[in-house]
Amino acid sequence: MRFQFVDCRWELGKAERGRELYLEGHVPGASFLSVEQDLSGPPGAPPQHGGRHPLPEEGDFADAASRAGIGPGVFVVAYDQGMNGGAARLWWLLRHFGHEEAAVLGGGIESWLGPVREGEEETEAARFVSRPRDDDTIGPEELERRLGEAGLAVVDARAPERYRGEVEPLDPIAGHIPGAVNVPFARADSLPHEVLAADEVVVYCGSGITATVDLLALVHAGRDDAKLYAGSWSDWVSRDLPAERS
Repeated sequence: MRFQFVDCRWELGKAERGRELYLEGHVPGASFLSVEQDLSGPPGAPPQHGGRHPLPEEGDFADAASRAGIGPGVFVVAYDQGMNGGAARLWWLLRHFGHEEAAVLGGGIESWLGPVREGEEETEAARFVSRPRDDDTIGPEELERRLGEAGLAVVDARAPERYRGEVEPLDPIAGHIPGAVNVPFARADSLPHEVLAADEVVVYCGSGITATVDLLALVHAGRDDAKLYAGSWSDWVSRDLPAERS
């Protein structure tokens, strides 16, 4: 089995910053995938149903993964800067499209003890084979219908002040999905018992990126059945669905 490091660094609102960081210095041999261009589809037409970072189309993701050197017999190690969602997003997408041989470098590139290399890399292309799952996501209609259902835990991975509705720098409505509990992605290793013991777990964030950090933590805690609401809060509010503040 061959190892392939993939740099997934990104900054919200700065579409090119990830590649800039990659060119400044990356794990030798690493390829680069952009959260905005490779790990997300284009936002939907107004009112942007699907959210700011919709899931990429199957063929588009397969093309990007192939260019990054990901295919059969390749174990992927994704990294970002400080577990801010980029690497976990790639890990989750790989699982979603049927490639289980993947991990995330804990702590991001700051935990890398080896040398770094500047500039571009010549990455050997592979042929990514897509086998998409249909059991790891939930749509807004089903989620709204099931709110308050016994045994369902809905987890909001955003910062506490956004969850409470005190500030909202990105979306037109502040607050959270009614009944959701807050497990900020920066503290994803502190999953409460009520979440771990739930019959079913759904995770969302602002647009489906940092929620994957919580999903990764859930897998580490033995819950590999949790689902992603991919459109997340940016999609929820575009549909005028109920919001709650606390």
